[in-house]
Amino acid sequence: MSTAPTTTEAEASKPDAPASSPRRWAPLRPLILRLHFYAGILVAPFLLVAATTGFLYAGAFQAEKLVYSHEMTVPVGDTKLPISEQVAAARKAHPEGTISAVRPSPADDESTRVMLSGVEGIDADHALAVFVDPYTAEVRGSLEQYGSTGALPLRTWIDEFHRDLHLGETGRLYSELAASWLWVIAAGGLVLWFSRRRALRKVRGTSGRRRTLGLHGTVGVWAALGFLFLSATGLTWSTYAGANIDELRTSLRQATPSISASAGGEHGGHGGAAGTGGSGDHGVGLDKVLAAARAEGLGDPVEIVPPADASSAYVVKQVQRSWPTKGDSVAIDPASGEVTDVLRFADYPVLAKLTRWGIDLHTGVLFGLVNQILLMALTLSLILLIVWGYRMWWQRGRDSAFGRPIPRGAWQQVPPQILVPLVVVVAVIGYFVPLLGISLAAFIAVDVVLGEVSHRRGKRTPADAS
Repeated sequence: MSTAPTTTEAEASKPDAPASSPRRWAPLRPLILRLHFYAGILVAPFLLVAATTGFLYAGAFQAEKLVYSHEMTVPVGDTKLPISEQVAAARKAHPEGTISAVRPSPADDESTRVMLSGVEGIDADHALAVFVDPYTAEVRGSLEQYGSTGALPLRTWIDEFHRDLHLGETGRLYSELAASWLWVIAAGGLVLWFSRRRALRKVRGTSGRRRTLGLHGTVGVWAALGFLFLSATGLTWSTYAGANIDELRTSLRQATPSISASAGGEHGGHGGAAGTGGSGDHGVGLDKVLAAARAEGLGDPVEIVPPADASSAYVVKQVQRSWPTKGDSVAIDPASGEVTDVLRFADYPVLAKLTRWGIDLHTGVLFGLVNQILLMALTLSLILLIVWGYRMWWQRGRDSAFGRPIPRGAWQQVPPQILVPLVVVVAVIGYFVPLLGISLAAFIAVDVVLGEVSHRRGKRTPADAS
């Protein structure tokens, strides 16, 4: 499989096939073709799973609204009750666990969420979200919630399936491997497609493998930019490449800043601890804390995080991930109600902002429904490209020869002045994107061994073979 076009062995060997491409690309074309072919064939299963689960995740936002409409929405009333009364109602219905956060009703027809941690039967990194009618304090239900976007059970299940196949940290290797190779396959496909003569790119009036190649190439070219984006943003929060990216951002002073949650000053240590359960009020209470945050310009949607311990402050942060992003946060002393720290999203470093927007665009929240539809179209195109890629592999066979590989020895055609810098660049990329480097080294090792075995067999005489 490949996410952008490939070609036949015969076409690759024709001197006039790459005539429209610059001369400097000519020696690299056979090498790129072989890499594109094998990477497509071997990595395609991982990409197919990532694309299918990504398609489901993009649609999960709208499905979530339908499935959990009773909990998430409420009839519009006249006046919303103080947030402390709403939290008290949630605690009366669910006294278990401790309050980890509160999300006041962000819209007239949306419920308030009170998140409880340490609840039996709920994963440690998840919370039990209690949904409260902000007008009547009626508890409309409770559901397990995960992540900063407030994913409920349906979306959480699909999210974890997309991320790690429900296999934990080990399972995350599959998605990182897919993201590591997607940009390589897409970029290689673009080079191959634009190095073909224009007459060979058309779909209309063709049949067989050439028609499959035309469809594969045309869709691949249109979707390539999206694939490069998905690959880059997917790597930003992967296990190994993501750690290297974080380290690089930190060294460039572009890490995402965090607000100081210390109560500070003479009031430090006078606020109650968050782990005491109860209504979630500490010191001045939730109502005054929310009012102080509003005075600092924090509009809905916001999340209130109670003090972590006796020396900590309340943290109120905006949680709107859609455009325009609302990411301001303030820390408020629980004893005095004074604002002790303010962090504005506008003051984030450039790379921190780009990372935030990139992840939100990747997950389908930045532009809402339009974003989600585009992601579904992009993942569907990747699924089609994989199917067409394998079909072309099938069509490469003649008679009994199924899926004939691209001939070996392509690297020998690349001049040293191009090959040596290319090897250095690949080594550097492989270091920063480890799963790409390791798997590429494994491909090369296996290919060398198979080539040597084939070479030795070719030297054997008929008598030896018998």
